[in-house]
Amino acid sequence: MHKFFIPLLALLLIAGCDKKSSSPAPINIVPKPVLVSTAVGTVRWDESVSIEAVSQGEKDAAEFLVDFFKTKNIRAEVVSSSEGNNSISIAMINQHVLYKEGYHLIIDEQGVMIKANSAAGLFYGVQSLIQIISADGKEVPFVSITDYPRFSYRGLHLDVGRHMFPAAFIKKYIDLLARHKLNTFHWHLTEDQGWRIEITKYPKLQEVAAYRNETVIGRATTRTRNQVKGYDGKQYGGYYTQEEIKDIVQYAAARHVTIIPEIEMPGHAMAALAAYPNLGCTGGTYETAKTWGVFDDVYCAGKEDAFLFLQDVLNEVIELFPSEYIHIGGDECPKKRWEKCPHCQKRMKDLGLKDEHELQSYFIQRMEKYLNGKGKKIIGWDEILEGGLAPNATVMSWRGEEGGIAAAQQNHDVIMSPTGWCYFDYNQDTSKTEPLGGGSYLPVSKVYSYEPVPAQLDEVQSRHILGVQANVWSEYLTTTDYVEYMVYPRACAIAEVAWSPKDARDYKDFLRRMDTHFDRLTEWHVNFARHIQPSIDSLRALEQ
Repeated sequence: MHKFFIPLLALLLIAGCDKKSSSPAPINIVPKPVLVSTAVGTVRWDESVSIEAVSQGEKDAAEFLVDFFKTKNIRAEVVSSSEGNNSISIAMINQHVLYKEGYHLIIDEQGVMIKANSAAGLFYGVQSLIQIISADGKEVPFVSITDYPRFSYRGLHLDVGRHMFPAAFIKKYIDLLARHKLNTFHWHLTEDQGWRIEITKYPKLQEVAAYRNETVIGRATTRTRNQVKGYDGKQYGGYYTQEEIKDIVQYAAARHVTIIPEIEMPGHAMAALAAYPNLGCTGGTYETAKTWGVFDDVYCAGKEDAFLFLQDVLNEVIELFPSEYIHIGGDECPKKRWEKCPHCQKRMKDLGLKDEHELQSYFIQRMEKYLNGKGKKIIGWDEILEGGLAPNATVMSWRGEEGGIAAAQQNHDVIMSPTGWCYFDYNQDTSKTEPLGGGSYLPVSKVYSYEPVPAQLDEVQSRHILGVQANVWSEYLTTTDYVEYMVYPRACAIAEVAWSPKDARDYKDFLRRMDTHFDRLTEWHVNFARHIQPSIDSLRALEQ
């Protein structure tokens, strides 16, 4: 086995060499690695394979290979040392040639070697190896890969407020993130239509806020033309217990996925107000929303009770989620109630605030200060720019790129997530047979074309673009199969935007690799959409 470190420069030199005249096997990894050098030849094992791993980080990565080989009926054993050229070695190294999540994968006459300077890098090396092992699990081609991510933040979101999905599916969702080298799961846990996280201090959140009496049928929103067909007359709801959340957080961490919870404030609060009406400006009567859209009733910015409630909620959230960030929403907060609320107007007068936008800024900055005091940072949707940005906030830019540009120019960190490229509840086909979605059209090709660093930013400002995230809102996504259909293969495209070098991305090449990757998605039991299959078939025909 390999007992030495191949420097990055050496791999770059190897990449330019033609090792043999015959054609080596294609390497169809998604997302595309930074540097791939192929050669003719394979490493083969039959009924069993040894995996050399010594440290805990190495062993953790090795266990994912063990699980993979089980699906192929191949016995895999983790050992402290191995001999022979048909074994796999996983090694943590101290060299700083690679980025934190980078890895080397080297397969040649000596066997298979994965090397990295972090546990995450070893994990991603394993994911790449799994993608190039033959369908029977017994053979892997000669290749040398140097790989690392372009962005540190590579996210996928899921809204469980409108429709809730079982804990087992959340784990599958996380598995698929990790397989595609996405490292952040943004879990949208509270909404007008349902509160989905157990908060022990406030039992009515579980008893009242977690349920709505019925759900609108058809396309319905407070902002656009309705196509309402009535209501289904069925109570809907549920929530994740704190024990379930702890289990999911631990499951994600083992796959190097950080979960960022979102607790919406000051808007999208109807479910919470239904449980605790004293938190609103009018005092009620409120009910958990039965339809979609934006609602006037929000947390009262003039009542101390609203802030104390949210602080109590966040205290429990912090104990459940070890992530550096807490997402506090901040989007789509109408000011109608605040304009007439004596408590809010008094707050504005006492603080010398000129309008309700500055009142929202006060609200966000106050909650940020509280969370900063607990060792946490906040992320908010780009509306938190209005009235003055909180001092340490990270902005998630969704209403186009303008909010992200403005925040980066103010030296704030940014996660790009604009609707035009990153909203996976949007339809991916224009046919009338397409299931009900968000209404706009977002094909895979457009997702793949996205460039997260706006041209308007200079070099220093560009460093504030932490990465990119795709969002999955669930108004019309009623089942787990439907979620998968809307997310894949578009998540494969966003993963490549987030991971692969900008200059290396090529849509035709992506389609070629997706031809193989569709087989993997099938093996992983993913209900993916097939709209790009005709493009793949046409490309294959042209190249034959």
